[in-house]
Order: sequence, then structure tokens, then C-alpha cells
Amino acid sequence: MFLKLVTFLLPWSLRRRALVKWFGYEIHPSARIGLSWVFPGKLIMAAGARIEHFTVAIHLDRIDMSTQSKIGRGNWITGFPVESGSSHFKHQTGRRAELRLGEYAAITKYHHLDCTNLIEVGRYATIAGYHSQFLTHSIDVMENRQDSAPIHIGEYTFVGTNVVVLGNSTLPSHSVLGAKSLLNKQHVDQWMLYGGVPAKAVQKIPSDAKYFSRVDGFVY
Repeated sequence: MFLKLVTFLLPWSLRRRALVKWFGYEIHPSARIGLSWVFPGKLIMAAGARIEHFTVAIHLDRIDMSTQSKIGRGNWITGFPVESGSSHFKHQTGRRAELRLGEYAAITKYHHLDCTNLIEVGRYATIAGYHSQFLTHSIDVMENRQDSAPIHIGEYTFVGTNVVVLGNSTLPSHSVLGAKSLLNKQHVDQWMLYGGVPAKAVQKIPSDAKYFSRVDGFVY
């Protein structure tokens, strides 16, 4: 804890070197972490990747951020490490407590991501708005034990504000999840607006919508 606190207080140029040397992280010289408490087991940040101020990322095995991906301010990212020594999740031999962001993927502000199991956000996807919850673990009431399942957010997707996404859910590529929706299953149809509680296919999205063909992550 002392070493983490010392590292946290360093200016970024020195903090990056400390994170690489002391913690074995892989951080590209053009990547950057703001005033945030980010200490997963393994951290990989490719060129241009950014984590903004006031984000907390702890108790997960790995964060892997591809080129120009971004985690905005005030996010709470936690998990449950595989090698925790706890009896929780011992029945899940393939569990991965990880967050993976594809190139130009973005998580905006004030979201909660429970990475007890893998959360994968595809390239050019946007977790937009505020206060969404991605929950990969819960109690299996039939077996009376903690259980978890991954979440997959496809490439070129748009996730609206204040949604809940549960483990074993998939938002297909080139799709939109409407605001305040509950995603609780694996959908497969692309070019679709999903919405509601629980979310279901609402209407088709035209394939010429420009969001789904952009080559820059930033939307003007």
C-alpha cells in the first residue's frame, strides 16, 4: 500500500516509470492516467490510451486498453481476482477477472463495472452517459453460491445512459442499447436498436448511419 501511495503522488512522467518498473505494467509513452487509483494485477495501455481523473480500478486481474481507448472520469471498476484464495467462484475454472477495451473504445463518466468476470468492450464502442452498471456476478439461488459470467459489448455499439447490463449478456456489433434499459441475455442481431426492461429488439438501424463507419473515436 505504501508503494502504491508513493506512486500515486508522483507527477505523470515519473509515475509512468514507477508503474512500469515497480508493478510491471506495460504503458505506452503516449498513454496517460490522470489523478486516479488504478492498480489491477496487470495493466496494458497502448498508444494514446487514457484514464481520466477520479477513477478507481482495483481487485481485478487485468485491464487491457487498445490504441486510443479511453476510460473517463469518476468510474468505479472492481472485480474479484482469480487467485484470491477465497472459496468464492472456485467452481469456475475458466473465469477471467478482466476489462478489455478495443481500439477507440470509450467508457464515459461515473459508471460502475464489476469485472468479477470478463467485460469486453469492442473497438469503436461507446459506453455513454452516466451511472450505468455492468454486473458480471450474482448469487445463484438454485445452487446457493456466488456465480459469474462475462459481458460482451460488440464493436461500433452505443450504450445509452443509466443502463444495467448483467453477466452472460451480449450487445451485438453495430447496435444501440437505449437509455435505462436492462440487458440480460445474449442478443445476436446486428444493426438493431435494443431497449426496455428487459431489453428487446425495437427497430432496425440503417446501415448507412455514420456512427458505425467512423475512423476516429471522437464524435464531434
